[in-house]
Amino acid sequence: MGEKPDTVVVHEAKTKKKLKKPRLYRVLLHNDDYTTMEFVVAILEGIFHKSEADATAIMLLVHRTGIGVAGVFTREIAEAKAQDATQAAEKAEFPLLCTTEPDEDPDEEEGGAA
Repeated sequence: MGEKPDTVVVHEAKTKKKLKKPRLYRVLLHNDDYTTMEFVVAILEGIFHKSEADATAIMLLVHRTGIGVAGVFTREIAEAKAQDATQAAEKAEFPLLCTTEPDEDPDEEEGGAA
């Protein structure tokens, strides 16, 4: 009767923490009448690391529609790239406008209405 079991089983409660993805931000280039197409392509290649073909396609979209997405990044990176592009444009004496805005929130899409 007073026997002790040979083994003791311990059950650990495992909890999984679901990490929330960081919110992403789009970097937008805005068309103007003075910044050259070549300069916009150079910005897209140099700062946003786009291929020549992708940079040209984005530049043409900006030219035709007035705005285009240079890339989508975390907030800090988006703001830094937008600032780098703006500074490069100012140095080259172009009025290129580069802004950031929140991208669609992936968590809202999961349970959001259509």
